[in-house]
Amino acid sequence: MYDWSKAGFRSGAPLPGDGAIRSEGQCRITPDVLSGQFGVKANDGKDDTDGIQKAVDQIKSACSPSGSYDKESLIQLPAGQLDITHEIHLDADYLIVRGAGADPANGTRLVYTPDADTRYDTVTKDGTRWDQDKMEYEDGSGGWLWPGRGLFRVQSRAVHPDYAKDHDSAPDNRKDLFEGTVNVHWKAGVELREKPGDAGFAARAGDTVVPLARNAELDNLKVGTLVNVRAANSRKFYESMNAAGTGGKDSGMENLHMRQQIFTVTAIDAGAKTVTLDKPLEYDVPVDSVSDGSAPIRNKPYPSKVAPLVDPVLGVGIEALSITQTEEKLDAAASVDNYGNMDPASAMHGIVLKWAADSWVKGVSMQMTGSHPIVTEEASHLSIVDNTLNGSWNKGKGGNGYLRGSRMWDSLYAGNKAVNLRHFTIQWSASGNVVIGNSFDSDLNLHGGWERHNLFELNKVVVGAGHRPDSCQANCGDEGGSDPDGADWYPIWWAAGPKAVKWSGASGPDNVFFHNEMSKQAAEDGPYQPYYADPKRIYRFGWDGTAYRPLSVDGTPIADWAGNETKDFTNGQGVDASKTFDGPSIFLKTVP
Repeated sequence: MYDWSKAGFRSGAPLPGDGAIRSEGQCRITPDVLSGQFGVKANDGKDDTDGIQKAVDQIKSACSPSGSYDKESLIQLPAGQLDITHEIHLDADYLIVRGAGADPANGTRLVYTPDADTRYDTVTKDGTRWDQDKMEYEDGSGGWLWPGRGLFRVQSRAVHPDYAKDHDSAPDNRKDLFEGTVNVHWKAGVELREKPGDAGFAARAGDTVVPLARNAELDNLKVGTLVNVRAANSRKFYESMNAAGTGGKDSGMENLHMRQQIFTVTAIDAGAKTVTLDKPLEYDVPVDSVSDGSAPIRNKPYPSKVAPLVDPVLGVGIEALSITQTEEKLDAAASVDNYGNMDPASAMHGIVLKWAADSWVKGVSMQMTGSHPIVTEEASHLSIVDNTLNGSWNKGKGGNGYLRGSRMWDSLYAGNKAVNLRHFTIQWSASGNVVIGNSFDSDLNLHGGWERHNLFELNKVVVGAGHRPDSCQANCGDEGGSDPDGADWYPIWWAAGPKAVKWSGASGPDNVFFHNEMSKQAAEDGPYQPYYADPKRIYRFGWDGTAYRPLSVDGTPIADWAGNETKDFTNGQGVDASKTFDGPSIFLKTVP
């Protein structure tokens, strides 16, 4: 089976404690310093956002360059309420932002009231969700903000020189379009060439050496660099997961890099133009979208790339505080089992981790965030542990209100409790992640995009009858943004190819469920029925024992998980349940 032993912060290392915090005054900002120097005072009714940001900026300038995982800076927030109006950028490496406790009554409570420049000023014509396609300025697209704004954003603010002029002239509600674009693959990515003796492919699953194009620039590639190896979609790849569709020539297929993963470069051969990765690839990498013999998608070959994370944020921890987002005209009680968007313009996340590595969120409570309480995008070796998450104002169209792990690798979700959210998702090529010891009242959701080799074990998942897509008052949405289809949500959701092709693709191979306690209530006031309940059996989804297999009925791949949730996919139909294990955990050496 897959080796999950390196999941989490620094490949499974303990999170930094007090002994790792620096003693220098400029790198250890106390509540008194926050108050006297930065004007951050609890319970005074004044905006604390800029003061906290200035403290972060001081750490970034004075401390981050000499910091390390054993030399962390600290911003200690005071007990009481802090008022936040726009996004705080935690782009200072080796920084812990710590509150005085996660209890909203006596700890540190951040109350987020997004201002006019933060709320989305463009929503779709039907008013259901913010419109990233039309949220533009000059060459900038709203899609560059994906997954959207939040309260804390662990992400670079660097601006690529090509966009500096646009950034400087942009209004305040558009400047963040251009922040972090130094990292994007169309600026930093390096194209590839064939490996010797393997026509059309730069690398195969199991390889650690990737040949780059002969004219590749190596300026951003160095030993120790984090790189995302991005394999281009092709028609044959779509066909392999039964996601080619039947609705026309391209039928929803997109020129994208659905197969991705972040690696560390361990060697570079400048003469041979190759990079060596710290662990084997999990997927084949064609040179481009047609080099495997496929016809082009949308009449245009699309290259695979090795894309360095030019300015990743490292070693950031958020601890011991609570977050909520205010909505004066809305009632939190109305959000329970309401899988719609109550206020699309304010669909702000709690914590966004993008182009981040070896970072963590620990002991945080969140009540009623605007959308996702915690969301990732291109991140690795994170630890999301011992958090309590309750509710979201928006859980409808556009994919809102998840605890969402997207484009995330080798990370750990442990000991979290989440209620009144839409899903817990692992999606968009996420792999090597461990989800253990959590409590959810929503589904463990393999949301599509070739996520693979993720382990779910020792979780308690209790899904009530009210947890279904058509339980919604306004601005609803089924998976992929369409209207509710009358389906139900069981403790597991799996992305079938035809259903998912519109936006990503099918779930990938060998996602493992073991020793979970899962149950589903099929009808209001009805009993809860156990689901994949054998505590000793290993359930491997998208797997036939040796290779990927879509979930099937009598040999025919299903078109949609909806309506098939209780079918038997074992015995060669896409869920390999042939093995049992007598131990209490696949991941943990010991289980208390």
